[in-house]
Amino acid sequence: MNAVLQETAKASVSPLSAQGLMHGFDGTKVLDGVNLALTPGSVLGLIGRNGAGKSTLIRALLGLLEPQGGRALVFDEPALKLSDDAKARIAYVPQQPEALAWLTVQQMLDFVGRFYPHWDAEFIRLTLERWKIQPKRLLAKLSPGERQRVDLLRALASQPELLVLDEPAAALDPVARRELLREIALRAGEAGTTVLFSTHIVSDLERVASEVAFLHEGKLLLHCDVDDTKERYGRLWLPAKMSAAAPAQSLSRRRNEDGSLSLVVQRDAHGQWPEAATLTGARVDALGLEDLFVEIAE
Repeated sequence: MNAVLQETAKASVSPLSAQGLMHGFDGTKVLDGVNLALTPGSVLGLIGRNGAGKSTLIRALLGLLEPQGGRALVFDEPALKLSDDAKARIAYVPQQPEALAWLTVQQMLDFVGRFYPHWDAEFIRLTLERWKIQPKRLLAKLSPGERQRVDLLRALASQPELLVLDEPAAALDPVARRELLREIALRAGEAGTTVLFSTHIVSDLERVASEVAFLHEGKLLLHCDVDDTKERYGRLWLPAKMSAAAPAQSLSRRRNEDGSLSLVVQRDAHGQWPEAATLTGARVDALGLEDLFVEIAE
């Protein structure tokens, strides 16, 4: 296979994928048959309530946790048996960075940088100055927001092909959060980096994500382009007397105090709402991304 064909085949491989992932803790199911494949060069926002299983899914996807069922692939390699080459193409930032806390900021960055062939030391220097973080400070002495910034800087400086962030803005103030999101968008746009980030802040997702996936009670309820959500999903309201006509399939179902039903439904392959939406007295309301999240997560 010549170099062009090799690059084409490489580009077509999903950087990160899951097939039927199952996992639980103490008898509670956390992941329930999750299937997921990231599109190369996409920015996927994984959204769900706290405790929905986002961190567990991310750890299983990266081979940091052995799932009880299914498997995960990173650059078409088993996540639990990644080669050194594959690892060098990945950057991961956990929700609460704690590793190497006895080192200074600069010592940690210098140490980690030795493992990455495309380490950007100048980017680190300039960003530390912009963020007003002293390189000689101990990591253990930084505030949670500063520590998260340093770990984000560490991840971005490796110039990864796959960037995975678990609640990256959790400890950041609004200004810092916007800077981070701008950097994610820049990296994805200029370098073609594939990004997966989890969040429960819908506005963050809307700013940078090209795709969204909803994780709820261990199941991946939907995965689609962010721009498609308003056109594809809606809230179907049926009066009490029509509740028997409600479609069997819906993303959420809630009975209101007056006996009416509210369901989150989607258009079929032909762009049509479920048949119940055509009944006299029924109503379909468009849902923004935040409304969709609230409807599903309640």
